[in-house]
Amino acid sequence: MKTIKTLIVAILLIAITPVSAQTADEIINNYFENTGGADNWNKLNGLKMEAEANAQGMVIPVDIFQTKDGKQLVKINLQGQEMTQFSFDGETMWTTNFMTMAPEKSDQETTDNMKKQMKDFPSPLLNYKDKGYTVELIGSETKEGTDTFKLMLTQDPIMVDGVETSNITYYYFDKENFVPIVTETQIQQGPMKGQMSVTTLSDYEEVNGLYFPFSMNMGGQAITIKNIILNPEIDMAMFAFPETPATTEEGK
Repeated sequence: MKTIKTLIVAILLIAITPVSAQTADEIINNYFENTGGADNWNKLNGLKMEAEANAQGMVIPVDIFQTKDGKQLVKINLQGQEMTQFSFDGETMWTTNFMTMAPEKSDQETTDNMKKQMKDFPSPLLNYKDKGYTVELIGSETKEGTDTFKLMLTQDPIMVDGVETSNITYYYFDKENFVPIVTETQIQQGPMKGQMSVTTLSDYEEVNGLYFPFSMNMGGQAITIKNIILNPEIDMAMFAFPETPATTEEGK
């Protein structure tokens, strides 16, 4: 009798266990499969995003370039003046000083941290194990009114003020479509240190067989993607720190 009761309990436990229970790898695999297939994502060598950022009621045209070998560039058009807001050529990271309009190199720590992200195109989740990262399914949570799976991605640690610091991002995947709709990363420096930097992703659209979010909000900064070009022809020279008369003098 006791054996029969034990068997019944076991059957009931199986019955109430969700058949659709997911693992972190299944969620990630579904994501890449639903958005074009991992093979096609791996074939992507670069992209250009033409976007608009809404800053305090002002619409700013933005061009974003990314390449498979880790180069990145963000170019904006501010009141008719085009400038590089941020660039990284694989060795040097630099920005434009909006006061002087002169290019300035980033400090070594920031540059070294950027170098650790060079293998993350087009997503740090793609082939994450080969990159030495780990992913853990934390559970379920409601975000933006949507039921989601919460995943924790742990990447290579970064340096913050000379101290090695964990590098963790939380991804919230829509349970129906298996696409991330929110990401969260802890701010490591500045007056907002310890708070979470939140990015929302929506309006996924197809571009030559791959699906991208065309609406993003990064810490309150709304960005609307107008066009995405896959594997564009890119002049690699634009990533390099520009040689101005001032920088040439410094190098002498």
